[in-house]
Amino acid sequence: MILDLDIGNTLSKWRLKDADSSEIRSRGAVWTREEWRPGSDIPDLDVVEAVRISSVARKAVLEETVSLLRHRVGVVHVARSTPESLGVTNGYEEPERLGVDRWLGALAGYQLAGGCCAVDCGSAITIDFVLPGGRHLGGYILPGLRLMKESLKLGTRNVAIDPDSEAEELLAPGRRTVEAVNHGIYMAAVSAINRVYAEVCDSEGVALPLLLTGGDARVVSRGIQVPHAVWPDMVYGGLEACFPLTAAERAGRMSGAPRVPSPVSLEKIRAGLAFSMLL
Repeated sequence: MILDLDIGNTLSKWRLKDADSSEIRSRGAVWTREEWRPGSDIPDLDVVEAVRISSVARKAVLEETVSLLRHRVGVVHVARSTPESLGVTNGYEEPERLGVDRWLGALAGYQLAGGCCAVDCGSAITIDFVLPGGRHLGGYILPGLRLMKESLKLGTRNVAIDPDSEAEELLAPGRRTVEAVNHGIYMAAVSAINRVYAEVCDSEGVALPLLLTGGDARVVSRGIQVPHAVWPDMVYGGLEACFPLTAAERAGRMSGAPRVPSPVSLEKIRAGLAFSMLL
């Protein structure tokens, strides 16, 4: 079995993958911690042959995690942000300072679509662009839905946005305070993504495939105005591409990779952008 770990600052996700069949056997999430309990926080390591890790948590958390795993598992791979990998050139002036989850998402998106806009809708919303040919432009970071709600300090943060709500409902004026807050932060998030996508495609002269991941991707997806795909395992896809361990991975197949919809034409993107600037 292969254990994939996506360690965030507050929440960590894991999945267990069959090394022979490439099937995902189980998955889960726990609060990030420095002392992991195999069999409780993560699967029992007796069945694990190799581990792949993406971590944006504090250095001490990663060090303790790697120390534990290397005493119990034969192979431990830790992803790092590098100047170049898999045909993608890191756009940061200091490549190692790009969050490794963003880097893995950019790599996975490029392997799948040959150029993309990769959006991670987590605690923060990150938007990264990779052009056809592999040049990573850098990206944008804005507060996620939960962070925006908490910043208002109106006592509404425990009332989450219903992920099954239609975009028309979420973009309408709220008739209660909790609705006004939820609809306001939703409007801010999807408007920012739509505008950033259009602005960058316009300036670079290319219509890029758009991919969403992260805990709030499903609900954010409903307000995105251009064709796109939701890929919950995009960071894991980056781990698979960087450290292929199964026959399917070595053949370039990433688990859960969606069908990439064709983007709208650049002319339509520019027309929509011009119209929005007139409003």
